[in-house]
Amino acid sequence: MNSREPRIVVFSSLFPNPAQPNAGIFIRERMFRVGETLPLKVVAPLPWFPFQRLIRIWKPHFRPDMPASEVQAGVEVFHPRFFSVPGIFKSLDGLFMALGSLPTLWRLKREFDFQIIDAHFAYPDGYAATLLGKWFKVPVTITLRGTEARLCRNPVSRRLIFNALSQATRVFSVADSLKRTAIDIGVPEDKIRVVGNGVDTHKFQPLPKDLARKQLDLRTSGHILVSVGGLCERKGFHRVIECLPDLKKAFPNLRYLVVGGASAEGDWSDRLKRQVAELGLSETVHFLGPMPSDRIKIPLSAGDIFVLATRNEGWANVFLEAMACGLPVVTTDVGGNREVVCKDELGKIVPFDDCKALTEAMLEALYTVWEREKITQHAQSNSWDQRVAILINEFQKVVALEEGKAGVSNAATEG
Repeated sequence: MNSREPRIVVFSSLFPNPAQPNAGIFIRERMFRVGETLPLKVVAPLPWFPFQRLIRIWKPHFRPDMPASEVQAGVEVFHPRFFSVPGIFKSLDGLFMALGSLPTLWRLKREFDFQIIDAHFAYPDGYAATLLGKWFKVPVTITLRGTEARLCRNPVSRRLIFNALSQATRVFSVADSLKRTAIDIGVPEDKIRVVGNGVDTHKFQPLPKDLARKQLDLRTSGHILVSVGGLCERKGFHRVIECLPDLKKAFPNLRYLVVGGASAEGDWSDRLKRQVAELGLSETVHFLGPMPSDRIKIPLSAGDIFVLATRNEGWANVFLEAMACGLPVVTTDVGGNREVVCKDELGKIVPFDDCKALTEAMLEALYTVWEREKITQHAQSNSWDQRVAILINEFQKVVALEEGKAGVSNAATEG
């Protein structure tokens, strides 16, 4: 086997699928670019419970049915099911995910002869991947993406995450803050490499503002705030909406564009719409629904400020996407946000859950004359090309290391 071209199984329970086309799109963006150089398949396990169809009676988007396999951009994606009881026994999800994925991995080993399992999120995905790596005798890499900081506050989850990261050959982190989380629980620093996400500057580039607003049937005058993300509590759309009455005192014609829909973390659509109605903001807030990635540049180009009052992030791709369209970013000081919005000329960082600070930051951002060209240049300097080159090199080194170990072991046996 040529160590320069390792065969990879990407392993992640969060991945775009027919029912949730925007779920985990940042993983696909990253790894499909790796797949342009290295052969890969995707295993995206799905949680399953015998009575989950009954739950859909009052939660229509709960664990939607999915095909066993599909092809995305020429890459095979497999969806094995694993037993997972909603809300309880989460400490067993890693084991059940590994067992549920085992038949699919057996078939892929015969047909594809993969050399690396590349998992995304430390638990349950990374934990399951290390079990599979042990069973198939292949190295495992794990990418930390943001949930780890929260999970590590629970002693049981922290132990499972530590076990997974200890068993992994290489740990990638999309932000330095996540690297520090791993070090704090005992993972050696030299095992972790920070490789942030990038931005597709061909897909995300500014359109003329007037044209973008006309495409959205918005008037060309007035200021516009934009947020993009799954409509769940963590993303904090409700925190922005709470600030709007005060913002409108200074900017009466202000509009707020909300781009997104139900996500794997939940659906706050109805709650947000009730909040808007209660505050009398029906003419101010525009719910645009989910959009394919190649159309998101339209609302971003229509806006003046991008805002995301998020509770937690690893490395938020959407910040770079907004910057690529010329928007400064106002966001909260959590996770890796400060690493993305790393200069004052790119936006403003405020404490989490501080409505006054968030309002003042948005007001100041709306009054500021931003150097849009510097903002787009920063995004362009974070393109995917450099990130992918690092990952390819790391995967090649992992396989070369394993081949070296195998060679030494064979020589010792023969001796």
